[in-house]
Amino acid sequence: MIITYFGHSVVQLEVGGTTLLVDPFITDNPQAAGVVTPDDLNPDVILVTHAHGDHWGDTEQLALRTGALVIANHEIVTYLSRKTGHERVHGMNIGGACAFPWGVVRQTLARHSSSFPDGTYGGNPNGYLLECGDHVIYLAGDTALFAEMEWLGRDHRIDVAFLPIGDNYTMGPEDAVSAARMLRAGVTVPVHYNTFPPIEVDVSSWKSRMTDAGLHARVLKAGETLSL
Repeated sequence: MIITYFGHSVVQLEVGGTTLLVDPFITDNPQAAGVVTPDDLNPDVILVTHAHGDHWGDTEQLALRTGALVIANHEIVTYLSRKTGHERVHGMNIGGACAFPWGVVRQTLARHSSSFPDGTYGGNPNGYLLECGDHVIYLAGDTALFAEMEWLGRDHRIDVAFLPIGDNYTMGPEDAVSAARMLRAGVTVPVHYNTFPPIEVDVSSWKSRMTDAGLHARVLKAGETLSL
Protein backbone atom coordinates (compact mmCIF):
# COMPACT_ATOMS: atom_id res chain seq x y z
CA MET A 1 0.00 0.00 0.00
CA ILE A 2 1.23 3.48 -0.91
CA ILE A 3 -0.27 6.42 0.99
CA THR A 4 0.12 9.98 -0.30
CA TYR A 5 -0.79 13.09 1.67
CA PHE A 6 -1.89 16.18 -0.27
CA GLY A 7 -2.26 18.59 2.63
CA HIS A 8 -5.10 19.50 4.99
CA SER A 9 -7.06 16.20 5.23
CA VAL A 10 -6.55 14.85 1.70
CA VAL A 11 -5.21 11.31 1.72
CA GLN A 12 -4.74 9.00 -1.26
CA LEU A 13 -4.29 5.25 -0.80
CA GLU A 14 -3.13 2.92 -3.56
CA VAL A 15 -4.30 -0.58 -2.72
CA GLY A 16 -3.23 -3.08 -5.35
CA GLY A 17 -4.74 -1.71 -8.53
CA THR A 18 -7.30 0.52 -6.79
CA THR A 19 -6.82 4.17 -5.86
CA LEU A 20 -8.82 5.57 -2.95
CA LEU A 21 -9.04 9.32 -2.34
CA VAL A 22 -10.27 10.70 0.98
CA ASP A 23 -11.77 14.20 1.40
CA PRO A 24 -10.53 15.61 -1.93
CA PHE A 25 -10.17 19.29 -1.05
CA ILE A 26 -7.65 20.31 -3.74
CA THR A 27 -8.98 23.52 -5.29
CA ASP A 28 -8.51 26.39 -2.79
CA ASN A 29 -6.32 24.20 -0.58
CA PRO A 30 -3.15 26.28 -0.11
CA GLN A 31 -1.17 23.23 0.98
CA ALA A 32 -1.93 21.47 -2.31
CA ALA A 33 -1.00 24.46 -4.47
CA GLY A 34 1.93 23.62 -6.71
CA VAL A 35 1.78 19.98 -5.60
CA VAL A 36 -1.33 18.57 -7.24
CA THR A 37 -4.43 19.67 -9.15
CA PRO A 38 -7.78 17.89 -9.44
CA ASP A 39 -6.92 16.96 -13.03
CA ASP A 40 -3.85 15.07 -11.78
CA LEU A 41 -6.01 12.70 -9.76
CA ASN A 42 -7.87 9.66 -11.08
CA PRO A 43 -9.42 7.89 -8.10
CA ASP A 44 -11.43 4.71 -8.43
CA VAL A 45 -13.07 5.42 -5.07
CA ILE A 46 -13.73 8.67 -3.19
CA LEU A 47 -14.49 8.60 0.53
CA VAL A 48 -15.98 11.68 2.18
CA THR A 49 -16.00 12.10 5.96
CA HIS A 50 -18.44 15.02 6.07
CA ALA A 51 -19.93 17.81 3.96
CA HIS A 52 -17.89 20.86 4.97
CA GLY A 53 -16.28 22.53 1.98
CA ASP A 54 -12.72 21.77 3.07
CA HIS A 55 -13.52 18.04 2.89
CA TRP A 56 -16.26 17.83 0.24
CA GLY A 57 -13.94 19.90 -1.93
CA ASP A 58 -13.72 18.65 -5.51
CA THR A 59 -15.85 15.54 -4.99
CA GLU A 60 -18.47 16.49 -7.57
CA GLN A 61 -16.03 17.29 -10.35
CA LEU A 62 -13.81 14.27 -9.68
CA ALA A 63 -16.73 11.87 -9.49
CA LEU A 64 -18.23 13.08 -12.75
CA ARG A 65 -14.90 13.08 -14.61
CA THR A 66 -13.58 9.74 -13.38
CA GLY A 67 -16.78 7.83 -12.65
CA ALA A 68 -15.40 7.00 -9.20
CA LEU A 69 -17.50 5.20 -6.62
CA VAL A 70 -18.33 7.70 -3.87
CA ILE A 71 -18.63 6.31 -0.34
CA ALA A 72 -20.08 8.51 2.38
CA ASN A 73 -23.06 8.69 4.69
CA HIS A 74 -26.57 8.43 3.26
CA GLU A 75 -27.19 12.18 3.22
CA ILE A 76 -23.99 12.98 1.33
CA VAL A 77 -24.39 10.37 -1.41
CA THR A 78 -28.06 11.29 -1.83
CA TYR A 79 -27.12 14.96 -2.20
CA LEU A 80 -24.47 14.09 -4.81
CA SER A 81 -26.80 11.90 -6.86
CA ARG A 82 -29.67 14.38 -6.83
CA LYS A 83 -27.47 17.34 -7.70
CA THR A 84 -25.27 15.79 -10.39
CA GLY A 85 -26.92 12.54 -11.48
CA HIS A 86 -23.85 10.57 -10.43
CA GLU A 87 -25.15 7.09 -9.63
CA ARG A 88 -21.99 5.27 -8.52
CA VAL A 89 -22.49 5.88 -4.82
CA HIS A 90 -22.57 3.79 -1.67
CA GLY A 91 -24.25 5.19 1.44
CA MET A 92 -23.32 4.07 4.94
CA ASN A 93 -23.90 5.06 8.55
CA ILE A 94 -22.02 4.97 11.84
CA GLY A 95 -20.99 1.50 12.95
CA GLY A 96 -21.75 -0.14 9.61
CA ALA A 97 -19.21 -2.04 7.55
CA CYS A 98 -19.17 -3.14 3.94
CA ALA A 99 -16.80 -5.36 1.98
CA PHE A 100 -15.51 -4.24 -1.41
CA PRO A 101 -13.13 -6.11 -3.74
CA TRP A 102 -10.20 -4.05 -2.42
CA GLY A 103 -11.07 -4.13 1.29
CA VAL A 104 -13.57 -3.51 4.08
CA VAL A 105 -14.86 -0.04 4.98
CA ARG A 106 -16.19 0.60 8.45
CA GLN A 107 -17.80 3.97 9.12
CA THR A 108 -16.92 5.30 12.56
CA LEU A 109 -18.10 8.03 14.85
CA ALA A 110 -16.76 11.58 14.58
CA ARG A 111 -17.78 14.34 16.99
CA HIS A 112 -18.17 17.38 14.77
CA SER A 113 -20.86 18.97 12.55
CA SER A 114 -21.67 18.62 8.86
CA SER A 115 -23.35 20.81 6.26
CA PHE A 116 -22.66 21.51 2.60
CA PRO A 117 -21.37 24.90 1.45
CA ASP A 118 -24.93 25.76 0.34
CA GLY A 119 -26.25 25.08 3.85
CA THR A 120 -27.82 21.68 3.13
CA TYR A 121 -27.64 19.29 6.07
CA GLY A 122 -24.87 16.75 5.58
CA GLY A 123 -25.87 14.05 8.07
CA ASN A 124 -23.64 12.86 10.88
CA PRO A 125 -19.90 13.39 10.38
CA ASN A 126 -17.82 10.23 10.22
CA GLY A 127 -14.42 8.66 10.26
CA TYR A 128 -13.34 5.46 8.51
CA LEU A 129 -11.53 2.26 9.36
CA LEU A 130 -10.16 0.71 6.19
CA GLU A 131 -9.11 -2.93 6.29
CA CYS A 132 -7.13 -3.59 3.12
CA GLY A 133 -5.32 -6.88 3.05
CA ASP A 134 -3.05 -7.03 6.08
CA HIS A 135 -3.29 -3.30 6.76
CA VAL A 136 -5.74 -1.26 8.84
CA ILE A 137 -5.92 2.50 8.32
CA TYR A 138 -7.92 4.84 10.55
CA LEU A 139 -9.03 8.19 9.15
CA ALA A 140 -10.63 10.09 12.01
CA GLY A 141 -12.12 12.93 9.95
CA ASP A 142 -12.82 16.17 11.77
CA THR A 143 -13.48 15.22 15.35
CA ALA A 144 -13.08 15.98 19.00
CA LEU A 145 -11.51 13.41 21.27
CA PHE A 146 -14.02 10.72 22.27
CA ALA A 147 -13.79 7.78 24.63
CA GLU A 148 -14.80 5.16 22.04
CA MET A 149 -11.39 5.56 20.41
CA GLU A 150 -10.22 3.20 23.15
CA TRP A 151 -12.49 0.52 21.65
CA LEU A 152 -11.11 1.10 18.17
CA GLY A 153 -7.58 0.60 19.47
CA ARG A 154 -8.60 -2.48 21.41
CA ASP A 155 -10.55 -4.20 18.63
CA HIS A 156 -8.41 -3.30 15.60
CA ARG A 157 -4.68 -3.49 14.99
CA ILE A 158 -4.32 -0.07 13.40
CA ASP A 159 -1.21 0.45 11.29
CA VAL A 160 -1.68 4.15 10.51
CA ALA A 161 -4.00 6.68 12.15
CA PHE A 162 -4.69 10.07 10.59
CA LEU A 163 -5.72 12.48 13.36
CA PRO A 164 -6.63 16.18 13.23
CA ILE A 165 -4.46 18.31 15.49
CA GLY A 166 -5.36 21.87 14.43
CA ASP A 167 -7.58 22.74 17.42
CA ASN A 168 -10.39 25.34 17.22
CA TYR A 169 -12.62 23.20 14.95
CA THR A 170 -11.27 19.79 16.01
CA MET A 171 -9.19 18.35 18.80
CA GLY A 172 -5.87 20.06 19.32
CA PRO A 173 -2.37 18.70 19.87
CA GLU A 174 -2.87 17.65 23.49
CA ASP A 175 -6.10 15.75 22.83
CA ALA A 176 -4.58 14.22 19.70
CA VAL A 177 -1.84 12.67 21.86
CA SER A 178 -4.54 11.22 24.10
CA ALA A 179 -6.34 9.88 21.02
CA ALA A 180 -3.14 8.29 19.70
CA ARG A 181 -2.56 6.66 23.06
CA MET A 182 -6.03 5.07 22.95
CA LEU A 183 -5.78 4.00 19.31
CA ARG A 184 -2.35 2.41 19.71
CA ALA A 185 -1.59 2.78 16.00
CA GLY A 186 1.78 1.78 14.61
CA VAL A 187 2.20 5.36 13.39
CA THR A 188 0.09 8.49 13.73
CA VAL A 189 0.02 11.15 11.01
CA PRO A 190 -1.31 14.64 11.81
CA VAL A 191 -3.85 16.29 9.49
CA HIS A 192 -6.13 19.34 9.46
CA TYR A 193 -3.59 21.88 10.73
CA ASN A 194 -1.78 25.01 9.45
CA THR A 195 -4.03 25.37 6.39
CA PHE A 196 -5.72 28.54 7.67
CA PRO A 197 -4.95 30.89 10.60
CA PRO A 198 -7.56 29.44 13.02
CA ILE A 199 -5.91 26.01 12.87
CA GLU A 200 -2.24 27.01 13.05
CA VAL A 201 -0.35 24.92 15.59
CA ASP A 202 3.25 23.96 16.31
CA VAL A 203 3.45 20.52 14.73
CA SER A 204 7.02 19.96 15.96
CA SER A 205 5.83 20.49 19.54
CA TRP A 206 3.04 17.94 18.96
CA LYS A 207 5.54 15.44 17.59
CA SER A 208 7.74 15.94 20.66
CA ARG A 209 4.74 15.25 22.91
CA MET A 210 4.09 12.07 20.99
CA THR A 211 7.70 10.97 21.41
CA ASP A 212 7.59 11.74 25.13
CA ALA A 213 4.46 9.57 25.37
CA GLY A 214 6.28 6.69 23.67
CA LEU A 215 4.19 7.01 20.51
CA HIS A 216 5.40 7.00 16.90
CA ALA A 217 4.45 10.09 14.88
CA ARG A 218 5.18 10.83 11.24
CA VAL A 219 4.67 14.34 9.86
CA LEU A 220 4.04 14.28 6.10
CA LYS A 221 4.47 17.24 3.79
CA ALA A 222 1.98 17.74 0.97
CA GLY A 223 2.94 15.33 -1.79
CA GLU A 224 4.93 13.04 0.51
CA THR A 225 4.27 9.30 0.56
CA LEU A 226 4.27 6.54 3.13
CA SER A 227 4.66 2.90 2.07
CA LEU A 228 3.36 -0.10 4.02
